[in-house]
Amino acid sequence: MSLQTEIRKMAVSAKEASKELAITSTEAKNRVLLRMAKELRKRLSFLVRENKKDVAAASRSGKSKAFIDRLILSDKGVRGMAESVETIARLNDPVGEVIQMSRRPNGLLIGKVRVPLGVIAIVYESRPNVTSDTAALCLKSGNAVVLRGGSDALASNRAIVSILRQSLRDEGLSPDAVTLVSQRGHEAVRLLLRQNDLINLVIPRGGEALIREVEKFSKIPVIKHYKGICHVYVDEVCDLNMAERIVMNAKVQRPATCNAMETLLVHEDVAPRFLPPMIRKLQKKGVEIRGCEKTSRLLKGIRRATERDWRTEYLDLILSVRVVKDLSQAIQHITEYGSMHTDTIVTENHEHAMRFLREVDSACVFVNASTRMNDGGVFGMGAEVGISTDKLHARGPMGLTELTSYKFIGLGDGQIRK
Repeated sequence: MSLQTEIRKMAVSAKEASKELAITSTEAKNRVLLRMAKELRKRLSFLVRENKKDVAAASRSGKSKAFIDRLILSDKGVRGMAESVETIARLNDPVGEVIQMSRRPNGLLIGKVRVPLGVIAIVYESRPNVTSDTAALCLKSGNAVVLRGGSDALASNRAIVSILRQSLRDEGLSPDAVTLVSQRGHEAVRLLLRQNDLINLVIPRGGEALIREVEKFSKIPVIKHYKGICHVYVDEVCDLNMAERIVMNAKVQRPATCNAMETLLVHEDVAPRFLPPMIRKLQKKGVEIRGCEKTSRLLKGIRRATERDWRTEYLDLILSVRVVKDLSQAIQHITEYGSMHTDTIVTENHEHAMRFLREVDSACVFVNASTRMNDGGVFGMGAEVGISTDKLHARGPMGLTELTSYKFIGLGDGQIRK
């Protein structure tokens, strides 16, 4: 069987499964999800063992520490996957929800009802937990899913998907509701992206190169974010201890994630007090600082930031720092260099906070909270299939609701068009 025929067959099977899943009851979907969680725990040793194959191969090929950190699936990680699936099972099912209902002057009752999208393709990189999270979200929202993880996590993803598919079989649903494209190479992805008559949406998760590649070749609508150039702005009137905690968390906790801070902006009035001790603490955590001219004057030995640095998503322990004149200049910087992902202001000035929320046009804007808080799990979605910086259909963390569309329904008693 040719690769083209294999990919086509997968998409056809997923489409058939999506028809069944769209009319599956909430109770049946929840039973499947709870069985999946149970089986993930039961087969923990198997999953960790398969993941070690991927980690060993990544180490041999010289992958970075940050890359391997995203790839590792520990005992705790497997239990976390199971807990996430259970959380999704407990969430309200959006399918069938009546969004609005109104009666027209002619007596016709017009409503909007949530419906599944159909078949969703997820193209992602090294994190194995994405496999179970996205599959569970798609199933709960009545969608079949075609997964294409990175080749570096192939053994892990095969193991996870085998458990998910068996759980579907055990509960009497088609295992093709969850499909893994395991063929290596770019051609398999490009063939998948041509199945626009069978697949309704593509969501890429990963670095900018992956996302641009998907958008370039896809004939299917794509929801995406290219970069996570996230900012924290420390305002002139703020709790500097709070600012320190937020900055440290936003940069150091998980620097390889898309919601990690890449640029720190600090008001010139507090910069002399805040930046020298803050930078020294960051440096102790291994963070390389690239600062503007004013930052360099406050602390010796700081590498000067370039125009390119302001536009770079490092995904590493590197931080750009700029001292700004005021809130207006901070917003101007974010508007020019940001990626419309996540931005934060640390302030005790209510007017400044409200202006920041109003004028910063990002998918998520925070006051006095770490950029790392932009996450589907934190927002109560159980998990997320990605964070969208698009404005059409979905924006920000994408959970169950974002994986549905709607249809209009009309209830009449003989109305006709005149």
